[in-house]
Amino acid sequence: MKLSLRAGEKIYINGAVFSVDRRVSLQLLNDVTFLLESHVMQAEQATTPLRQIYFAIQMTLMDPGAFAHARTSIYSMLDEALRSETEPRRRGSLQDICVLMESGRSFDALRISRELYRSEEVRVESEKPKDRESMSQCN
Repeated sequence: MKLSLRAGEKIYINGAVFSVDRRVSLQLLNDVTFLLESHVMQAEQATTPLRQIYFAIQMTLMDPGAFAHARTSIYSMLDEALRSETEPRRRGSLQDICVLMESGRSFDALRISRELYRSEEVRVESEKPKDRESMSQCN
């Protein structure tokens, strides 16, 4: 797999952080787990239950030594999310994350988690009232 990084960009590979000082291309020749800086969520961005799940899974990829401890928290968060989720497709995605985490496929679980929290954001945004003027047309 070939990756291109811009100057100053970071990449997280198997728990190690690499920063490049100029534009560079990396060719990964074996099977590694990596995160691009653009996929890394900061702790203060984990503001919803689905974002918290993403953040916790992300941490297992960034610090593989913490996997055993974080796994318990992730399963607890997933159980809570499954109890509150009523939409069948989203429930299925949460269950898929559980299976992937159990089989050690954290990166795939992270990808599904990212899709879930992004779809949650789109759903919440679409449910917001447009503006005061459009609301007055309803009366």
